[in-house]
Amino acid sequence: MKGMLLSIWQYRNFVLSSIRGELRGRFARSRLGAFWFILHPLAQAAIFALVLAEVLGAKIPGIANKAGYAVYVMAGMAAWGLFAEILNRSMTVFLDYAGMLKKLAFPRLCLPIIIWGGALINHVLLLAAIAVVFAFFGYYPGLSWLALPFGLILISTFAFGIGVLLGVFNVFSRDVAQVTTIVLQLWFWLTPIVYPLEAIPKDFRWVVEINPMTPLVQIYQNALLHDQWPQSPPLVIPALLATTLLVTAFTVFRRASSEMVDAL
Repeated sequence: MKGMLLSIWQYRNFVLSSIRGELRGRFARSRLGAFWFILHPLAQAAIFALVLAEVLGAKIPGIANKAGYAVYVMAGMAAWGLFAEILNRSMTVFLDYAGMLKKLAFPRLCLPIIIWGGALINHVLLLAAIAVVFAFFGYYPGLSWLALPFGLILISTFAFGIGVLLGVFNVFSRDVAQVTTIVLQLWFWLTPIVYPLEAIPKDFRWVVEINPMTPLVQIYQNALLHDQWPQSPPLVIPALLATTLLVTAFTVFRRASSEMVDAL
């Protein structure tokens, strides 16, 4: 693993230039360019908030502000969006760049790291836009916002470990991506993003509580809505799981790396 990290460090300029190139290339002919990185997730969160809050009358317990539900949904969607983008793109990156892998000699693990870096930049831009939107609702950034980098690291590491692991399996079996798409849809609805945890009947609440994404998403929701710092005990298991997945992904990738190009 140490050798892999050293080789990636030697290609750091390649990684950085590739991140810039990918960000430019995604919306090369778009007038709004990088603003689409922000507008898409904001629009999705706004739709959920509008339908559930205004039409169905959904509210967050203990929050009197009418905009509280919208803030709750946008915070959760921001956290989930980071997770889903890194996982999905890491899972398909070896197939997407199969031609490059066959023609150029470079550490193959650079590709998911490029995806990781691009997703982090997108996420920071989104958080900046969210801060502006929240200001209109009367929710201004407080000291608890300093907990967001901690949540960002945990969520992105968790997603990267799963994404690289599934990305290797996806090279040898294309069914992996199809199954993961369905699992992610179910996983989204088992995470308290568009509904508060208190809304779930107590008999079924344990299903959501054992979900490792629940405390990770709550880092964002507690910081942005309740101005609260994250509690350490609920984050121990997600942190250990993220670390284990990352090490496992590196190990599996190293062993399968020589066979991946032949399978592409």
